[in-house]
Amino acid sequence: MAATRYRRFLKLCEEWPLDETKKGRDLGTFLRQRVAAAFREGENTQISDTEKCDLMYESLARMNTNTYRQRFPRVKDTSFTGVTVEECKLLLSGSVQQTEDEKKSLWKTLTERFSSKSDEGPEKAPEK
Repeated sequence: MAATRYRRFLKLCEEWPLDETKKGRDLGTFLRQRVAAAFREGENTQISDTEKCDLMYESLARMNTNTYRQRFPRVKDTSFTGVTVEECKLLLSGSVQQTEDEKKSLWKTLTERFSSKSDEGPEKAPEK
């Protein structure tokens, strides 16, 4: 039975997408490392808690197939801040090289959105 579990996890790892913008922080890479560590002996690995292993596989499989995203679709593709999906991906990617102007404009945009004096207009920060 351990061989079946091992093959299911390997298939899940193959299907799991890799995000090249998150080198070293990608969930797919982490998953592959954990499966390799858990099944060190491959199909011959003895699993102490088979029920927990099966539950973990089912949870990961639901994440991979976007089960809950399809069951509960979002009305808008933005968060409460108004930041779009593309902007979130840009902020979370570690390999993006931005110029100082782009960093300032993003920071300025975020501070304007969260400023308590939004009706008075944005305040200028002192230049360094």
